[in-house]
Amino acid sequence: MNNILKVTKGTLQGKVKVSGAKNSSLRLLAASILTDENIELYNFPNGLLDVQVHLEMLKVLGKEYYSNEDYVKISESDANTTTVLDWKERSIRNTLLILGALTARFGEGKVPLPGGCKLGERKYDLHVMLLERLGAEVWEEDEFLCAKAKDGRLKGNSIHLPMRSTGATENSIIAASLAEGSTVLWNPHIRPEIMDLIDMLSKMGAKIKVFGQQRIEIEGVRKLSGVVHSVIPDNMEALTWAIGSVITNGDVEIENFPIDHLEVPLIFLKESGFRWYKGTDSVIVKGGTPYPIEISTGPYPGINSDMQPILAVYGAMSKGESKIVDLRFPGRYGYAEELNKMGMQYSIEGDLLVINGGNPLAGAEVKALDLRAGIALLLAGLTAEGETIIENSWQIHRGYENLFEKLKNLGISI
Repeated sequence: MNNILKVTKGTLQGKVKVSGAKNSSLRLLAASILTDENIELYNFPNGLLDVQVHLEMLKVLGKEYYSNEDYVKISESDANTTTVLDWKERSIRNTLLILGALTARFGEGKVPLPGGCKLGERKYDLHVMLLERLGAEVWEEDEFLCAKAKDGRLKGNSIHLPMRSTGATENSIIAASLAEGSTVLWNPHIRPEIMDLIDMLSKMGAKIKVFGQQRIEIEGVRKLSGVVHSVIPDNMEALTWAIGSVITNGDVEIENFPIDHLEVPLIFLKESGFRWYKGTDSVIVKGGTPYPIEISTGPYPGINSDMQPILAVYGAMSKGESKIVDLRFPGRYGYAEELNKMGMQYSIEGDLLVINGGNPLAGAEVKALDLRAGIALLLAGLTAEGETIIENSWQIHRGYENLFEKLKNLGISI
């Protein structure tokens, strides 16, 4: 895939359909390891780079898959592989969930150390802690992370998360589903992707009860069955098209739009002049000049940390001062320096990003530091005079399926 993307000014016009959620799909693939029966997923984003990496990793673990458009079927050919050996491809953070699933089902696992987005000091201490709480020994070996249940099967226990971590919540649920006895997970991060995972696992026979943001109770079972399940829509993609419509002064109808999952961001955007209308099974977003925004990120239902790069572009298009503070990953503003190359004026005051908006942007050579920074630069390029050249553009394809085709349908040629 071409690593360089050239973007010129354009207006988003037309209709687009949101794909299945990247973050949910990857978790469901990890959970497929928990059973030897077939898993069938609909509304599934087969075109995402991270999904393709994960499916190939499942093949190394003895799974087979058949995919067609937005459908994938996962079956099992060899149930004895617990190690992802001879893996030459890029690693992803979801390998931590693969380790939890392998250890839950087979009593042991060995996976490449996780990769993906660099988010400051984000590590995997919580994943090690939760597996140890469930009776596993965890250690690093060369470039691998290894785990082994001391008595051959994980044991239920009480797990208290010191911070609301999406990944640690998911791994606790996956690992505890096949553990012996009961597990109580305190201070979980309840968000749509977590509920989608719980929904699928419950259909497979898992016994999981959710008590809001306080706790989740999991009663381990011996075996999980196959399932047919539909993936929830990707709220990040939905928000991207919506903001793109506004800042390019476009008019976009967005199908498969998860309004319920974006309630808080939509409130903030509406207060800034964002105009949207609910259709029969879609949302219509009208373009225009937005007003400045002041947001802070936080646990769901608040504004996700991943959303702030595209909200920064929205702020750059607003006439006046916008403020963003990331409470989850303080200082996660590396993308602002790239946007500055295009003319976005900003300053960082402690943990606060201050954007002086309303200044015209100009095309420049920039670099996609990660997935969300990449799509923010693409949106900025659609508003800028001249050509914007984005290096490391492969990052964007990790989270946006059929990107060029969808842009073309919206009147944008890249």
